[in-house]
Amino acid sequence: MTTWYLEQTDPALIKKGGTPTVPVDVVRAEIPSPELSRFLYTAVGGDWWWTDRLPWTWQQWQDHLDRPGVETWVAYVRGTPAGYIELDGTVPGAVEIVYFGLLPQFAGKRIGGFLLTTALEHAWSLPARWPALPAVERVWLHTCSLDGPTALANYQARGLHVYRTETEPAPAPTDTPGPWPGAHRPR
Repeated sequence: MTTWYLEQTDPALIKKGGTPTVPVDVVRAEIPSPELSRFLYTAVGGDWWWTDRLPWTWQQWQDHLDRPGVETWVAYVRGTPAGYIELDGTVPGAVEIVYFGLLPQFAGKRIGGFLLTTALEHAWSLPARWPALPAVERVWLHTCSLDGPTALANYQARGLHVYRTETEPAPAPTDTPGPWPGAHRPR
């Protein structure tokens, strides 16, 4: 498995994505909601082996989301969640795009580049919403070879650059967990 770490060190480096083929509204979930965040995490990540948070309790989700500088942004298409962004600005000077992605039925509608542009803009402007946080010096994220086939290219097209690559032996993945047990969607 290969993991790529990408960063951006100046908001002027953001390269905007194209216009989605459907109207998209991106709204911040200002009230921390473990239920919403877990839904988004499993609905988006279930096909990409996102499993690290599956055992979290409601309280673990709440504690994580309550931290100053952690934000969830949800993309909606005609009132339906289409994807999301989770930002973590709890490390001084840095904002991590911890999770980012689309629900499967919204792939191929040019939402990904638009949503990633939005993620970068919101990451760079995080201290405007959290005045106690210091200025952002870098925005970063990581992705891996188990992620969506267009993820790395989208990150690079939006102006992020790879600063570290790690490769480690990993067993060939089996079926992904899907959004809930027994709901695996074939690719």
